[in-house]
Amino acid sequence: MSIEQMTAILSQTVLTIAEQPITLADMLLVPVLLIVGIVLTRWLVKFITNLLTDKKTDPNSIHLLQRTLYVVAIVIIVITILELLNVPVTAFAFLSGAIAIGVGFGAQNIINNFISGWILMWERPIRIGDFLEVDDAKGVVEEINTRSTRIRRVDGVHLLIPNSKLLENTVTNWTLVDQLVRTTVRVGVAYGSSAKQVAALIMQATSEQERVLSDPAPVVTFEDFGDNALIFQVTFWIKSTVEGGLRTIRSDIRFRLDELFEQHGVVVAFPQRDVHIDGHLTINRAKLD
Repeated sequence: MSIEQMTAILSQTVLTIAEQPITLADMLLVPVLLIVGIVLTRWLVKFITNLLTDKKTDPNSIHLLQRTLYVVAIVIIVITILELLNVPVTAFAFLSGAIAIGVGFGAQNIINNFISGWILMWERPIRIGDFLEVDDAKGVVEEINTRSTRIRRVDGVHLLIPNSKLLENTVTNWTLVDQLVRTTVRVGVAYGSSAKQVAALIMQATSEQERVLSDPAPVVTFEDFGDNALIFQVTFWIKSTVEGGLRTIRSDIRFRLDELFEQHGVVVAFPQRDVHIDGHLTINRAKLD
């Protein structure tokens, strides 16, 4: 096939948009421009990401910048292709109207989640690395996408939560402002124990833990005279990004309390019941023998 024949084939009009003929050569040029544009965009985003990461920039800011660059790049690629094809943007006004009608009827949730995703990335009420409690699920935010947010639950399972749900429902963010978390440990000791000695031992067991903060200081309170025990509670603060940190520190305090109580002869209370029998009880000695 000669060059003239090849040129003639590539010059054939495939379709017409806004009275502008689109040739076969133009149709072949579109995927080439798309591939080149996508490759350049990924390279640029990766270069900027590595640059900001080396400067220890906030991961949430990097994530937002990545999404913005991708959107801007898509717009530039589309406009560039239309300009090279000499197709005016106004030629797609009717198509835009049809898309808008379709969105109004069947894509409300998609658009809602898309807009919610951008709101989350701009306002940053939820950030990458935050520990969230959504309904009955607790986990760490790993990624905020334009449609959904990915959370790694405490048991290792990944959850994809629609962005609109994070904005429209109550979400507990344990690490929104800081990582300070308050927790408590309750213990009941037997009646007859010295209340002041027990309080001192509980304070000692708590203060010995390195993760327990001294400011705010731990507070030991004598909660109540229970049915079978004197009830004490210690309230303290730690820095923790996950719920497991709370369980671990409470366990460490209980282990230490068990040692201190044993050393000082303090008995941890257990349920006691008095049984009253109405009538007469006869014991057959023969059967017992």
